[in-house]
Amino acid sequence: MNGIWYYVIAFILIWVIAIVFKDYLTDHGVEVNFPLLMWKTQRLRGFIDRLANRAPRFWRWYMNAGIVISAGFMILMAGALVYSLKTLMDAPTVSLVVPGVEVPGSPIFIPLLSGLIALATVLVVHEFSHGILARVEKIGLKSIGLLLFAILPGAFVEPDDEELNELSRPAKMRIYVAGSMANLTLAAIAMIIMMVISSFIVPMVFEDDGVVINRLTSDGNAINHMSEGMVIRSINNLTVNDMASFQKATNTLKPNETVNIHTDQGDYSFQLKSNPMNRSLGFMGVQVNANNVIADGFDNQFYTPLLWILMPLSELLFWIYFLNFAIGTFNLLPMKPLDGGHLLENLLSYIMPESAYKPIVTFMSFFMGIIIVVSLVVGLVGIPV
Repeated sequence: MNGIWYYVIAFILIWVIAIVFKDYLTDHGVEVNFPLLMWKTQRLRGFIDRLANRAPRFWRWYMNAGIVISAGFMILMAGALVYSLKTLMDAPTVSLVVPGVEVPGSPIFIPLLSGLIALATVLVVHEFSHGILARVEKIGLKSIGLLLFAILPGAFVEPDDEELNELSRPAKMRIYVAGSMANLTLAAIAMIIMMVISSFIVPMVFEDDGVVINRLTSDGNAINHMSEGMVIRSINNLTVNDMASFQKATNTLKPNETVNIHTDQGDYSFQLKSNPMNRSLGFMGVQVNANNVIADGFDNQFYTPLLWILMPLSELLFWIYFLNFAIGTFNLLPMKPLDGGHLLENLLSYIMPESAYKPIVTFMSFFMGIIIVVSLVVGLVGIPV
């Protein structure tokens, strides 16, 4: 079933329950205002206070370094976004990613379950880190909780705006960068654990035996000829033993040529389309994983079934890394209302008056926003020929 239907079904169920039990939910701190569900609680304030009070000096020094790191990513992200205009028509850089849903124009497909778990880690660590740094700086929190906008989950920590505005510029910047720094830190941790599993443990336990098709996309021709679960052994007589050899073989493909694929279930031939991310390359429309088999030394042992947990665990860690890094760095773009826009505003306030830096931040916000919108539109609907 197309992933979008899971969201439709969840949307209907959640809102039917919310409307039917509105009075009960309201008595337990849930605000039901379609299309917004918001749950506020006091319990999380104590948890955030404990984390903030445990090592306030560490949090300040950590986020002082975070200001420098975030400023660097802000410049890199802005530069990358502007540079993407050069390849906008052939390979849009910005695209939507929705767990479990194939988004037109997006080269990335995020599995539903692992994608939702990873997205939850993004939201929780980002917002709670803002709250922790706010309490480190002795700022009151108006509200803390979880929200659901239509079907999109979120978390929020709302500091007192008046108290926030009275802080020094370094203190404000520490609060602004806290969310993205938490995302980048979690991304680094997930990547390290993933690399340990995939680079050391998995090669010791598993052996590569070709690549297996785990998904066929609607914008390629393979979907009309092949099936998920097939193991690809060769492409145009180039042997495919692992992911590296598969990538090497696909890099030789050209648009409109006929590709010949040998699999464990037979041979298949069909015409290629153009790769959405690089129109000079041919595109089959297949997404694959390494086809792993248990090595002889670990096969038929009492713990063998447990070893298969390593593969989905490694995949989950990858998406935790990917989404935390992608969303954390995106949030550092120099545009409001993103945290990067607030960071830019405070940095500029050191060298120029408000009458000068306010128009600059407004222009950057508008300029970055236009590039993002145009990239999304081009990715979704394409360029008229």
